[in-house]
Amino acid sequence: MSEGLIIVGASHAGVQLAVKCREMGYQEPITLINGEKDLPYQKPPLSKGFLTRSLSTADIALRSDRFFAEAKIRVLSGKRCVKLDRQARAVELEDGRQLRYDALAFATGSNARSLPQSFGAVPSGVVNLRSLNDARFVRDALTLPKQVVIVGAGLIGLEVASTLASIGCRVALVEFQKRVMARSCSPHMAAEIERLHRTAGVEIHLEAGIAELHVQAGRLKGVTLSNGLRLEANICLFAIGASPNIDLARDAGLACENGILVDRFLRTSDPSILAVGDCTAFPSIHLGVPIRLECIQNAHEQAASAAATLVGACRPYVAPPVFWSDQKVCKFQMVGFLDGVDMTVKREGKAGAFSLWHFADRHLLAVESINNTHEQALAHQILAKQAHITPEQLADPGFELRTALLA
Repeated sequence: MSEGLIIVGASHAGVQLAVKCREMGYQEPITLINGEKDLPYQKPPLSKGFLTRSLSTADIALRSDRFFAEAKIRVLSGKRCVKLDRQARAVELEDGRQLRYDALAFATGSNARSLPQSFGAVPSGVVNLRSLNDARFVRDALTLPKQVVIVGAGLIGLEVASTLASIGCRVALVEFQKRVMARSCSPHMAAEIERLHRTAGVEIHLEAGIAELHVQAGRLKGVTLSNGLRLEANICLFAIGASPNIDLARDAGLACENGILVDRFLRTSDPSILAVGDCTAFPSIHLGVPIRLECIQNAHEQAASAAATLVGACRPYVAPPVFWSDQKVCKFQMVGFLDGVDMTVKREGKAGAFSLWHFADRHLLAVESINNTHEQALAHQILAKQAHITPEQLADPGFELRTALLA
């Protein structure tokens, strides 16, 4: 009897891999090891609708119990994998149980970077936002005086800031860099997003960090910034990035470098083991080096390619990266990479919407937009097809983007 496929991690990528395997005709047993007790869930709503109580735990589930049962996907929730024995082709759970496999895939995601140890014991009110339990804590704490400090002005920090400001919280955003979204978008786009957040009432403190936490009876009362400014707060949320969860793979001898190294078909250095999602470092045909991405599109596309590998219909993962962020003040979208940009063309849309088209040596590299979903969808198609388009064409307000796709 086949031992089937074991997927370590019930992340978006892990669940999608199980689903795609079934859609592509994989008939062997599938076991999904879920380290959390909750049913596998979507993470993007944790910084938005779940905090405002407009979405429930059931609303954000990736799939229902009924779906998993009908698809014959066994989900082991509240079970953490602690060891991989490649020779025995088996994984060990923390309760000592061993599960054998014919095929194995890592979908272990990433872990939020923690509060620096220099702060000592973490008081109540200081949190990350990486799990459903983290989001529950923040949501429930909002019944107290709503004074929130968010450390980190990346996508997650800005989404939480705009969500909480929209429900009446006093929000201060603290960022070590000189601008918001320093790793995620162009300076021009960052300036516009910062302006929208300030207009919505979010305090933004750039080139600053947390120097001191003020605690009373074990609970957070406020923080002092590195510039000496004191801010009152009953919640301090750290959104300072994430590291790939690769300990299990590395301990088993798989090649790792800022992620589990995989080839275009999502195979690790052990060809019988695959990896998908945030935990992977994959060869970028666009940049020529291994990279790691944290986005839903990457998880979705990698899962499809990995499923194709498992059923013998190998399909390389070559899709251009897609990012988006639903913030109360705007919808930000981006496709492609910004490395090497030497020319940018701005196209204006309606009601303040716009898009930025970035070139290097007249070759289109990336497109960013605010509240311009239609044009962004066309940009994605143009980049995916590697269609020819020039800065002069884009500078013409009357130019129809579909023309580039027909050439």
